[in-house]
Amino acid sequence: EVQLVESGGGLVQPGGSLRLSCAASGFTFSSAGMNWFRKAPGKGLEWVASISNGGETNYEDSVKGRFTISRDNAKNSVYLQMNSLKTEDTGVYYCYYASFRGQGTQVTVSS
Repeated sequence: EVQLVESGGGLVQPGGSLRLSCAASGFTFSSAGMNWFRKAPGKGLEWVASISNGGETNYEDSVKGRFTISRDNAKNSVYLQMNSLKTEDTGVYYCYYASFRGQGTQVTVSS
């Protein structure tokens, strides 16, 4: 059974940082491409970043230079380091493997 458990969200002021984690199980993590998506209030699901099984990364334009996706295959985990956070980064962040996702973690950027 595929399981994805996100953590690390919280309330942060604009300009602050957070590091999200996603612990994965139930599949061969080292062979899997992984994605982060987010859902802002009143908006649809938005892709944020991806990392291939080989470590190639891609980012949505609005987060380029601020967010960094990484993975640790020994820990079956994927991370999203978010710096210089903006109010528009507020939302629920989900870790995805194929069509599977976790319960999400809330990120709120507010002064």
